[in-house]
Amino acid sequence: MSELAISGGTPVRTDPFPAWPVSGEEEARVLAEVLASGRWGSSHGEIVRAFEREFADYQQAEHCIAVCNGTLGLTAALKALGVGIGDEVVMPAYTFVGSATAALMIGAVPVFADVDLRTHLLDPRAAEAAVTERTAAIMPVHLAGQPCDMDALLEIANRRGLAVVEDAAQGHGAEWRGRRVGALGDAGMFSFQTSKNMTSGEGGAVVANAPDLADRLYAQANVGRVPGGGWYQHEHVGFNLRITEFQGAILRAQLRRHPEQTRRRDEFWSLLTGMLAGVPGLRVPDIDPRVTAHGRHLFTFRVAGLGDVDRKRRFVRALAAEGVPVSGGYVGLHRNDAIRREIHTITTRLGRPEPAAELPATDELVAEAMWLSPQTLLGTKTDAEDIAAAISKVLDHSMQL
Repeated sequence: MSELAISGGTPVRTDPFPAWPVSGEEEARVLAEVLASGRWGSSHGEIVRAFEREFADYQQAEHCIAVCNGTLGLTAALKALGVGIGDEVVMPAYTFVGSATAALMIGAVPVFADVDLRTHLLDPRAAEAAVTERTAAIMPVHLAGQPCDMDALLEIANRRGLAVVEDAAQGHGAEWRGRRVGALGDAGMFSFQTSKNMTSGEGGAVVANAPDLADRLYAQANVGRVPGGGWYQHEHVGFNLRITEFQGAILRAQLRRHPEQTRRRDEFWSLLTGMLAGVPGLRVPDIDPRVTAHGRHLFTFRVAGLGDVDRKRRFVRALAAEGVPVSGGYVGLHRNDAIRREIHTITTRLGRPEPAAELPATDELVAEAMWLSPQTLLGTKTDAEDIAAAISKVLDHSMQL
């Protein structure tokens, strides 16, 4: 094949991929309606409440509380479930920093468990091995929109008396054995940050089935107020996590777009997976047959044998030079200095040892995994062909990187 673009060759493509986010006349209309109404805050409007009902139905949950972002949504869920100072929360290290930050913000300790290299998701056996007498919750992360093994994780949680808080930031519409993620455990968080498949620029939501938990989540998002209570009736200590009616209006429009966009992402995913099948050195995550709907947020893959993160970075730069928007993915929170310092501070003050974090599968994944930017999945067959050609081209020259 021709010389790599990063070395002066001709790139596979120069055309841009689809723009994100997608908006149109409906978003413009509903924003104008909120503006004209004068009811911009969700505490005095009906738009956010309508979205909460619609999103709860969409995710097959009984209740939904909209929040200002996913990270604090996780924090609110943990706090509403009684997780607090010194409690441990088992989670993968291969996740966004917000998963760990959510626990640390309330004085809890994230305990990192290894992933299953076949799926890139939390390994239930590793999760159970990380449980101690101090564990209060397990946090499965539905990375890229693919549900974790919820059968195994819920069985562990039920047997050990643990809460389950799903980090479904990337899992809008995803299903495990016909049930949508989020309320499979006690509570689940979704993100509406700019890159997500459903977005209002910033924002999030927490879903749950238990009415008493929903009330506590409401209190966490509304400075301790209770549903139907007075404005100055603060019966709990809580955050202020409300979103605006403008965001609620956008999210209702985005929710209506989501099914068709997911259908397009499914088609693109199948096309690209077929084009990459059998490419030497390339590994696409296995999808458990119990996954009945994938969120299709990211197309992830591993390049075997890269050996270290620096060589992977060179691979990512070479692929980007060919015109393909790609990321090297997460670094691994067990090696994040800020997270480790905070864990050290909490455990030291409590007179406890820091949790061990030897995660060989996570380290291997960090060294080999990369992701296509989310908007690529809204592309055409030609776009998929260009991506496959670019990946194959860089793989053919990988020894030069």
